[in-house]
Amino acid sequence: MSHLIHRNSDGVFIISATPFDDTGALDLTSADRMVEFYLDCGVSGMTILGIMGEAPKMAGDEATGFARHVLNRVAGRVPVVVGVSAAGLDNMARLSATVMDAGAAGVMVAPQPGMATEAKLKGYMAQVCKHLGDDVPICFQDYPQTTGVQVSVETILGLTVDHPQIVMLKHEDWPGLTKLSRVRAESGTSDVPRLSILTGNSALFLAQEMQRGADGAMTGFAYPEMLVQVVARHQAGDVDGAEDMFDAYLPMVRYEQQLGLGLAIRKEVLRRRGVIASARVRAPGPSLTATDQQELTRLMARLDKRLKELN
Repeated sequence: MSHLIHRNSDGVFIISATPFDDTGALDLTSADRMVEFYLDCGVSGMTILGIMGEAPKMAGDEATGFARHVLNRVAGRVPVVVGVSAAGLDNMARLSATVMDAGAAGVMVAPQPGMATEAKLKGYMAQVCKHLGDDVPICFQDYPQTTGVQVSVETILGLTVDHPQIVMLKHEDWPGLTKLSRVRAESGTSDVPRLSILTGNSALFLAQEMQRGADGAMTGFAYPEMLVQVVARHQAGDVDGAEDMFDAYLPMVRYEQQLGLGLAIRKEVLRRRGVIASARVRAPGPSLTATDQQELTRLMARLDKRLKELN
């Protein structure tokens, strides 16, 4: 079993796609190929059953089976975080227990939509921690663009003080650079333990987020090697080199960031790169038009040309 996530976890935890075949059934052969692809790219960890992993479109037994399969394939080579957010706490606890027993390094939890006050959020997270058990490390996902729940810096810090098992923040607020700076500056003190901060938003702000004190990224992108190289260069002190590498991929990052269409683009790129057999997104979901496909072909060609120039 891989080590558990902790307050100093860093690097790139790639948000994994969930491969389906053209009929919409789970494609575990592609899942195996995808795991090896991510590992070959040098990721520090993986996160499965996230929002971009289409977890809400999967039946309970499918999600459990997929998680076990991936954990078995990874075989402890890197830590794997499993998204367990659910409407019911009992279901969340069952999935959490199952994946932790299967070798997960921790779980990711987002607030339930509709929590209009931070008092409700604090009460909810207290229940989550009680149901999951204090031996399960939690990555708290702050993603108000999707959940509709606004979380202040003070609440984030309070949660990790009150619940020591909350060891990691997946930072996805937008705009959020000042928020990230504050969490970094105001944790790791005599009053507030350090939080590992990994960032999302399809890496659109990764270079700046690293400069603001992030420990790395927990996001998806069809070119994970870029994320790995940017984080590694920054950690080595080559801030300009990290930004130069990021800039080369920026047109593709931006294109993949399109709300509603981004997952279909990411899956199509992974298909073209030979990682997954089908770019199928489960219904209801987007699909690319012929013009989208042509556009993507041009962007990929331009990226290849730019990378050759850099090398």
